Amino acid sequence: MKLRGKLLQVLAWALSFSGCASIGPPVPPVLELPRPPADLRAVRRGSHVTLTWTIPTRTTERQRVRYLGQTRVCRSVDAALKECGTPLGNVPPPDFAGTNPASGQKLMATYTDVLPLDLSLRSFSDSASYAVEVLNRDGRAAGLSNQVLVPLVETLAPPTDFAARVTAQGVVLTWTGVLLASPFPDPLRQSYRVYRRAEGSSQSIPVGERGAGAERDLSLPDQSIEWEKTYYYHADTLAVLVRPGKPEASIDGDSTPEVKVFTHDVFPPAVPSGLQAVFSGPGQAAFIDLVWSPVTDADLAGYNVYRHEAGGAPTRLNSALVPTPAFRDAEVVTGKRYVYSVSAVDQRGNESARSEEAEESVP
Repeated sequence: MKLRGKLLQVLAWALSFSGCASIGPPVPPVLELPRPPADLRAVRRGSHVTLTWTIPTRTTERQRVRYLGQTRVCRSVDAALKECGTPLGNVPPPDFAGTNPASGQKLMATYTDVLPLDLSLRSFSDSASYAVEVLNRDGRAAGLSNQVLVPLVETLAPPTDFAARVTAQGVVLTWTGVLLASPFPDPLRQSYRVYRRAEGSSQSIPVGERGAGAERDLSLPDQSIEWEKTYYYHADTLAVLVRPGKPEASIDGDSTPEVKVFTHDVFPPAVPSGLQAVFSGPGQAAFIDLVWSPVTDADLAGYNVYRHEAGGAPTRLNSALVPTPAFRDAEVVTGKRYVYSVSAVDQRGNESARSEEAEESVP
């Protein structure tokens, strides 16, 4: 009886615990798969394609990523990517130390692919498709990122003799272009684009563009400069692909080295023309009026007026620059014949040659 009583006590104790727990469905294991990036971007310059994307900080289960493995970089030429296959390369896992994902801070990753020559020489209608695949610590992934297409149009090599010189009209850029035996296909335009950067600035602005293929000796003037400044110029090659029903694709080629120019103004303005001298006429105080065609240089400061008599040297009549193309000479003497000429002066004191002379007599 004592043994039977002990068995009943053990059974009662087990039943009391079974009432506090229930057996449910099995919980799946936590895989910690990083969420695939959705913002992969690609920028091509010449044969280099630079990929950038945001490093995931959340898993597919919306949990914070604790550990990341490497990231595979994938490329396909013949079709869209369904799986990575053999990757182009691998990007090592990032260092999360010192970052706070809760603050919204993003960590970016980059990878640069160099297109093989046999790819860049394919048909201008071909494209390469890129994606990345972020692995967890165990080498597993939740899938590919978004895919980006990069046209495989061949870009021209940059000119090797790009040069700049300062002229009275501004800076003139010159280089030797590619001369093609046959034009590019209609959907493809190749050109050279010139950029200018002011000293102390990191921003380059476009100056102009010249088409490639038809001419060998190319030049481009830059008349928007300011005098007495230092500028840096370079040229890029540019390929533009126009396909029906698709957005225009623009691919930058490689750049020339920068050339430095100091725009020192040692160039005088244009020589005045059309000078006329007219005596005041009888019955008035004697004077001779001079008029001439205006000089249109943007940096014109004014004019100088010169006079001499037969056999004499010209002397300047004005003490300050004459602001308009007209002058009255009231210092004349009856019975004399005067010979006049005028010059133009710019804001930096550069003076033009004197104009053709005009003569007038004082009765």
